[in-house]
Amino acid sequence: MSDSLKYKDVYEQSINQPDVFWGKAAQAVQWTKKWDKVLDDGKKPFYLWFAGGELNTCFNALDYHVESGRKDQVAIIYDSPVTNTVKKITYGELLDKVAKFAGVLTGVGVMKGDTVIIYMPMIPEAMMAMLACARIGAVHSVVFGGFAPNELAIRIDDAKPKIIISASCGIEGKKTLAYKPLLDEAINIAVHKPQKSIIYQRPQVKADLIAGRDLDWEELMQTAKAVPSVPVAATDPLYILYTSGTTGKPKGVMRDNGGHAVALKWSMKHIYDIKPGEVFWAASDVGWVVGHSYIVYAPLLYGCTTVLYEGKPVGTPDPGAFWRVISQHGVSVLFTAPTAFRAIKKEDPNGDYLKKYDISCLRYLFLAGERLDPDTYHWASGMLKIPVIDHWWQTETGWPIAANCMGIEQFPIKAGSPTKPVPGYNVQIQDMDGKTLPNGEEGAVVIKLPLPPGCLPTLWKDDKRYLEYVTERPGYYVTGDGGRFDLDGYIYIMGRIDDVINVAGHRLSTGAMEEIVSKHPDVAECAVLGADDQLKGQVPVGFVVLKAGVDRKPEEIVAELVQMVRQELGALACFKEAAVVKALPKTRSGKILRSTMRKIVDGKDYVVPSTIDDPAVLPAIAQSAKIIGYGKKK
Repeated sequence: MSDSLKYKDVYEQSINQPDVFWGKAAQAVQWTKKWDKVLDDGKKPFYLWFAGGELNTCFNALDYHVESGRKDQVAIIYDSPVTNTVKKITYGELLDKVAKFAGVLTGVGVMKGDTVIIYMPMIPEAMMAMLACARIGAVHSVVFGGFAPNELAIRIDDAKPKIIISASCGIEGKKTLAYKPLLDEAINIAVHKPQKSIIYQRPQVKADLIAGRDLDWEELMQTAKAVPSVPVAATDPLYILYTSGTTGKPKGVMRDNGGHAVALKWSMKHIYDIKPGEVFWAASDVGWVVGHSYIVYAPLLYGCTTVLYEGKPVGTPDPGAFWRVISQHGVSVLFTAPTAFRAIKKEDPNGDYLKKYDISCLRYLFLAGERLDPDTYHWASGMLKIPVIDHWWQTETGWPIAANCMGIEQFPIKAGSPTKPVPGYNVQIQDMDGKTLPNGEEGAVVIKLPLPPGCLPTLWKDDKRYLEYVTERPGYYVTGDGGRFDLDGYIYIMGRIDDVINVAGHRLSTGAMEEIVSKHPDVAECAVLGADDQLKGQVPVGFVVLKAGVDRKPEEIVAELVQMVRQELGALACFKEAAVVKALPKTRSGKILRSTMRKIVDGKDYVVPSTIDDPAVLPAIAQSAKIIGYGKKK
């Protein structure tokens, strides 16, 4: 694929000749045995990429670079404002530690095909544990450090790990959270009992180890022998990552080794336009898909330096935290969630902290994880004076579905759109009957099968639930999102299909209303939900968080918001109620918990989601809902 090719040519080849396209991309990966077939579609709707091929993901991420002259290049910059630590680990040092920890794992009986749960904070050892599993062909499942014991137990029972790797504590802002009591309780609740736990003792908290079951990381490392990488089939699982399921039972998204390595390595150059040796920072957590793909695997597969940041966008210590990291470490590309920028915008609306740092090294800001509202886009774009790129993907896909592919052809940016489908993804908009809609019309966003390499081949030990994604509309993967293409072929994702509400027969997007509300100069962020209404079916209700320093009567601001929605969408939108709140309930990755808020507004029972960042926010939302006449038990 020559660099002179335009997006249109690259995209068309990826859709019309996927075997040729991905066969070329796979040449950038080191294989111990070449594949028999690029795409094996003999068992539709299950597709296998690089069937018959063998490789090792850890070898590609570490050994290959050490052998190719990157031994002394920094692989990981660990930056932890919460412990006041900055530590740099070279590719050579990382390989040495990972190969030894892989020896620790084999020493306690972990073999190729076994599963291992990793329950750790944002420390280099979490990455080492992941890579060590990949090195010996064990399947890792990272569970976000500090997850509630019951939720961890559910994952233990589903993944059935031979061992669990954890740390003595995590640090959330200024608070220290001991992990060992949570882990002990989870093992106690779980039916499946792991044989051993390996605990990394952090200086902040000393965990009590249970004799016969718990082992000390450092003690094991002192006598460990480094082990070589084990070739695995391209179609063998690399990891399981749990995403919340509608039934309450989490879905174990499975990622294979071959397709994953090929897609992620390809994405670094073609989507993010970064070069090997440069510094890439995904400000996320290894517990999320962004952390797996773009803190750990993609940057290392591509030979970049990756930033592992243990801190927040604000409060560790101030809203200049991101600018300090970019300036100090020479970050070329930053990838984070829009919510991080909304938090910075709320605390520092005029960008005073930004002025303290030289961030001229930063070429691009990529945002994903939820819709990027145009107001946040314009604020970030105006402050940074660099391309601010919204891109859209899911845990299930593992890498972007739609983006402005900076390494292929840079398109003009349109606020509110993640630009165009990424090569490999045949994205279409369909109506309720499965008919493909023309550009300009809104419908369900689907992807024609096969999904490209790197996406889920199935769910962990659950083909039946995987089929729900691909049989509702035969031949297509259902994303669950609504959206449209505009006349220029740009895609607009309007949020989950549930976020389209029916007001007196009119189908209205709450995403469109949020876009209007977020334009208000005093609003930092907002959520608009559909509330049940006896007369109209549903009516929109808003919750808004104000920017720091705003000192006005909430009712005045609400009146202005009502007027703004009326002006842009018309009276039929029926947007009449909004509450000013201190914070919106979010997951730790920054997604607003809209479905939980909807239940609160409708006075229905709800379960506090395991992914919530601050459970105390929910009662405050319930109180505010009651003040504006919602949230009462039906």
